[in-house]
Amino acid sequence: MMKKLEIKQMTLIGLMAALICVVGPLTVPLPFTPVPISLTNLAIYLTAYALGCRLGTVSYVIYLLLGTAGLPVFSAFSGGLSKLAGPTGGYLIGFILTAAICGFMIDRSKGKRSIQSAGMILGTLAAYLFGTVWLCTQIHLTPMQGLAAGVIPYLPGDLIKIALAAAVGNSIRQTVKKTASAVS
Repeated sequence: MMKKLEIKQMTLIGLMAALICVVGPLTVPLPFTPVPISLTNLAIYLTAYALGCRLGTVSYVIYLLLGTAGLPVFSAFSGGLSKLAGPTGGYLIGFILTAAICGFMIDRSKGKRSIQSAGMILGTLAAYLFGTVWLCTQIHLTPMQGLAAGVIPYLPGDLIKIALAAAVGNSIRQTVKKTASAVS
């Protein structure tokens, strides 16, 4: 049985979806790949800390639906179904797994950064896997070419984003809990 969402939960979901919408379009294109550098995964990590697995995933899916509907919230201020169906669409869809896995691990971590970081790494790997398979299929790359175009250049930056999220995540989580309970 699904529990009804409270107004404060819906508000937090909307705020975190808005955060993803703000940072999602901010990208840096790379000349050798259609996959840009993005802060979307950082926003997903922070959303997982703030909302946990279920609500964090809902927040990301709302972002994905807004972009699919045509709002310019995807990379380089793009949107629409064609973006989702294009070479980078697999990463956008794979980020659903990132949100779910990160949130699941953060929810069960009891504040341990090592477990939280492992969740972010696993969630990122899931998006890499889904996105790279999609990329290879869309533009006819071998698996090695797909890794070179869609994973390897992003590893250092994604590790920095994970470290940043791990450094501030528990504070964000506690602040959200305190604020949410004060509103009750």
